[in-house]
Amino acid sequence: MRVSGIRGIIFDMDNTLLQSRIDFGMMKAGIYRYLVRSAVLEEGFPVEEHTTATLIEHIRQTGKLTGSLYEAVMKIAAEHEVRGMEGAGLEPGAGELLAALHRRYCLAVVTNNSIAAARTALERTGIVHYFDLIVGREQMTSMKPTPAGFLVVKERLHTIGADQWLSVGDAWIDGKASADAGIPFISYRTPLDIMHERGVRPIGRVDKLSELIPLLDGMKEGT
Repeated sequence: MRVSGIRGIIFDMDNTLLQSRIDFGMMKAGIYRYLVRSAVLEEGFPVEEHTTATLIEHIRQTGKLTGSLYEAVMKIAAEHEVRGMEGAGLEPGAGELLAALHRRYCLAVVTNNSIAAARTALERTGIVHYFDLIVGREQMTSMKPTPAGFLVVKERLHTIGADQWLSVGDAWIDGKASADAGIPFISYRTPLDIMHERGVRPIGRVDKLSELIPLLDGMKEGT
């Protein structure tokens, strides 16, 4: 697929820019147990088929996600995020990549983390100043894999054309959200066959963040 005219890049945060220490399995298990105790989810629900975000979205679609229940679930998530972000470092090459892209492209982050956890982590790692916009779950009507966060970026950074965005992430939920927002997606480290199993069709894949620069340059040349 040929892509040209890219002026903006949206990054996932955990395990794309930052080496996240969040135990997503424990987070999901804690939320699952809470939902079962709250009688909004039955024992034996196929939780292994879900991420935390899709589990929450499932409850939302049943109409059982009340305000107080949502706040309690997000509190559990936030506790795991805070612990996981303590001492989190950059992915190899992340700082150098962002320095090279800064001012050449409009840069944004879309993460299912809370905005407070995201900003704290990006500040501690010294890269927050590279971004024109950071979107956390509070800014979305629903989390990835829905496209809500990407649509927020398009709306707020409207000087970039709707067809001038590209996104980079390590998980299928990043690719699904990106595709549903009409944004081409590049997979970071995750094999393409895993993405394809989830119905995600990245336009490319990189093993190292440094490989993104020549890939972007190739797009400019129409290769």
